[in-house]
Amino acid sequence: MIRRAGARLAEAGVPSPRVDAELLAAHVLGTSRSEVQVKALMGVEASDGDLVRYEALVEERARRIPLQHLTGIAPFRTLELRVGPGAFIPRPETETVVELTLQQLRVLADGGLAAPRVIDLGTGSGAIAAAIAAEFPDAEIHALELSAEAAAWAQQNFENLPHGSARVHLHRGDLRDVESLRASLQNVDRGSADQRLRVSGEEEMRFDVVVSNPPYIPPGMVPTEIEVREHDPELALYGGGEDGLQLPRAVIETAVQLLRPGGWFIVEHAEVQAPALKRICEANAALTDVATHQDLSGRDRATSARIAQ
Repeated sequence: MIRRAGARLAEAGVPSPRVDAELLAAHVLGTSRSEVQVKALMGVEASDGDLVRYEALVEERARRIPLQHLTGIAPFRTLELRVGPGAFIPRPETETVVELTLQQLRVLADGGLAAPRVIDLGTGSGAIAAAIAAEFPDAEIHALELSAEAAAWAQQNFENLPHGSARVHLHRGDLRDVESLRASLQNVDRGSADQRLRVSGEEEMRFDVVVSNPPYIPPGMVPTEIEVREHDPELALYGGGEDGLQLPRAVIETAVQLLRPGGWFIVEHAEVQAPALKRICEANAALTDVATHQDLSGRDRATSARIAQ
């Protein structure tokens, strides 16, 4: 069963046919990939019903439907996120952005800040915000998303975080519209005695950390991978402008308005965009400590900076 499925997926050009065949089998059987491998070695056969369901999923994968859309799950750091049509599938390189953000939060906590405020701009499926909530439960976390479809997936993920995670407050809107975001922040249910956060001063509207993986692909660089080109939403892919940096620039501009003095932001981008974003940050008098960060493969993947004190 697995061998035939792997051959079918290889014929269809799926990049990792054997792995996908095993993961689809694990999904159908309700078990792990390693258990599937053991069953395959032992010659254990699936039931007729499971086999029919499995073959149907293999054919869908052969049509290059993303594996994550078929299983409904995307692993991300310590989590299994719910994903599907309308939301960008989280990538492993974004896990590096989360780790860098967690490092900053630990520094803040070591400095005596009890509940650092974090916002994820353009949260998509909620991957970044959810991971931070699970791994740094003392933070106050907010997430902003424009797409109704993506926000629905994010809400599911926020509602199904592991016990003990921080709560994530989801806001709908455009990351370029700071005033609308501030209006949304004024009525956040904190679950406290007064039930609502009534923000009266501008300082209380500010954040300690801003993180974002915005759309950044230039319009002329259409992804070659079929799963990305045909199934990831365009709203989550293309950054605007000839260089794809319209939205990454907007993230920086919004971060400058949202962060407290000394606050820190990080934005993910393509490797080739690192020099341009570094120049943009260094040209902004409000910013200091501009840095470029590499992902696990050594590619320039994110740029960070700090608001001058």
